[in-house]
Parts: sequence; structure tokens; C-alpha cells
Amino acid sequence: MSIRTALVIGGGIAGPVTATALHKAGIEARVYEAYPGPAYNIGSSLGFQPNGLAALDVIGAGDVVRRIAMPMRHSVMSFGGKEVTMPTTGDAEPLQLVERSELHRVLHDFAVAAGVAFEYDKRLVDVDEGRDGITARFADGTSATADVLIGADGVKSSVRTLIDPDAPGADYTGLLGFGAVIDLPLDLAPETMYFAFGKNAYYLYTMLPDGRIGWGANLPSKQYMTTSEARAVPAEQWLRTLREVYAEDTPGGDLVRRVRPEDLQMVGGIHIMPPVPNWYRDRMVLVGDAVHAPSNSTGQGASLAVESGIQLARCLRDFDNQATAFAVYEQIRRPRVETIAARGARINHAKAPGPLMRRVMPVMMPIMFRAMKIGEVMRRETAYTIDWDAPVDRQDELARV
Repeated sequence: MSIRTALVIGGGIAGPVTATALHKAGIEARVYEAYPGPAYNIGSSLGFQPNGLAALDVIGAGDVVRRIAMPMRHSVMSFGGKEVTMPTTGDAEPLQLVERSELHRVLHDFAVAAGVAFEYDKRLVDVDEGRDGITARFADGTSATADVLIGADGVKSSVRTLIDPDAPGADYTGLLGFGAVIDLPLDLAPETMYFAFGKNAYYLYTMLPDGRIGWGANLPSKQYMTTSEARAVPAEQWLRTLREVYAEDTPGGDLVRRVRPEDLQMVGGIHIMPPVPNWYRDRMVLVGDAVHAPSNSTGQGASLAVESGIQLARCLRDFDNQATAFAVYEQIRRPRVETIAARGARINHAKAPGPLMRRVMPVMMPIMFRAMKIGEVMRRETAYTIDWDAPVDRQDELARV
């Protein structure tokens, strides 16, 4: 094995998982994070699909996530009070709902316990590539050198631009994300996520184990805003807008009226990555949201990031040089992630339906589910597993996509 050391840029989800998998493969990996610490309250909740949990099990981290998560065994789509039960994934493990900041914390702590080192306040600004390695240069004037550099630095990836200055950036979906936990007595089925298409905008909600309601909203907005920009707007101002948008929805209007300003989470613009032409160059490669960030409609973003980190570690373990390892990694991952991203993009277009579409959706959606074999598609997506002990085989991996 010629690859012995790696720099991992980004300490969110993909970074710690990739570094832990590299450590398991016998490759020394160190994580460099731009923020001053490991767990920041960025975003609200996200879902881990069975395939993502199975991938975490490969490195032994599945149970640490299950312990902080809540299972969602059922999904219901709601259209103006009419409900359609969505297909399930059969006997597969249910989706697990987890708070993003808690997920960052447990994956960081697990990686540290596995022997992975982290450094903070390390914002990547440039790299120097040489015959025998690559050096990362950070904004604080420090540097670090290793055999390869892995960009796990999210949808606004600096590494993606270093690999290809013409690489596409993340697309804005036209939606701003918000969330809250609310005290409101609602008669909801347990372990069920409700996806509601309101009169003006989409929202979702579920009953938490303590009886409170977890709520999230996708607010249509022509103006893109980062998380910081969204948080700079007073919560009271956002709530006035949200209450106007959801005023006529049931239970959306009641939900947003019960949100207290201090409890409102402002996520900012929701992104989706278009296909990235170049996943790697020389000694640099991308993983996770830096290269494939599907719409949150898929529920697969975090799971795909985990899968890719572990598959990248297997490829670096099994091939003698990084060029071959990176090429095989892209070959076995690109078809799967782009297929799922395309499905999510189609769903995203339905999040703000017009009056006519709202009337026909309760009738059309079950027909569409059957025609598109959504249940079968979901079962195939979530049944994906990684055999860590087997050598990477391109044809076998592609056959399972």
C-alpha cells in the first residue's frame, strides 16, 4: 500500500467518518476543520436511512447514532387534509431522525476514540502538490503535508474549486429551511413523519417521544440566504412571514403560531449539487456534500456521504496508487449518487404546487407511486451495503447500485 497518510478537510459528517475508515484501513488521517470546535448548531434535524446506518456499522459507529436518534417507521403525505400513506422499505431498519449538531458531536467523539486527530480554526486557502505528497496551506499561516488530500468540506467546498476552478457550485433550490420543537397537543401516529403540501409552501412534522412536535418548513424565496444571513434576521420577523405563508394550513397554521422566537432554527438556503465533472485531480479527491449533495427530499444526503467516505477508504486501501484508487472510487459511486440526486430533484419540484396540482395530487400520487415503483426503488436504495473485508471489485460494486 503506497498511500499511508491523508489530510481530511472538513469535520462535519463525511470528514470524521472518512478519517475513521482510513484509520481502519491502516492509513493515518488527520481532520482539519475551519470552525473553532467540533459541534456547532448548524441546521436542524436530518434522516439516516438504513443504508447509511449499515455503512456506519462498518466502522462500528452505527449504534452511537442509533442511541441519539428516533426511528421513523412510517411516512404520510398530506394534501389539504387528505393523507396518502407512502410505501415502506419492508423489513428494513427504519429511517432514524437525528439532530445535526448531536450527529456532529458523536461522530467526532467516535473518530477521536478510534485514534483520529482533529485540528480547528484551519481554513484551507491553497495547496502545493509535489511528486511525493501534497501540502495544505491554511489561513492562519500553518501547513500540513500528506500523501493525499480529501475534500469533505461541504457544498461550498474549497477543495472542489482547487481541483477544478470551473467546477459548478451548489444550486439553490429556491427554498429556505426553518425548524422548531413545539408544545401543541396533536393526535399523531407515533414514529410517523408527516410531509405536508400546504397552500403556499411545504412543511413536515412528527410527534417526538416526549409528546412535543418536531416541525420543519421549506419557505419559497427568490432571495438566497446563507445560514449566517438568515440568522441575522430577527426571529420575530421570520415568524411573521411564516405565519402569513402557513396561515390557512391545517395543522401548519397552528404549528407555526406556537413557535416561540427563541426556539426558531434558521437553516438558510437549501442546496442541491449538480453533477460535478471532476471528482479528483492528482492527489486531491472529493467526498460527501462537496461532490454529491442531493435534495433533502431524498433523505439520503448524510447516508450517501457516509457510504462514499467508507468506499474511498477501501479504494485507497486496495490500490497501489491514488490515481487508480480515485478513478475506481468515482466509477463505483457516481452512478448511485447521481441516480438518487435525480430522483430528489424531481420531488423538489412538487414542494410548492399550484392550486390545480394541489387538487389532483391526492389522487395522482398513489398512481405515481405504483407507476414509478417507488416502494421498489426505495427498497433497492436502502438495501445497499458495503463489504469492508472484500477487495474492491468494480463490476460487483456497479451491479449493486
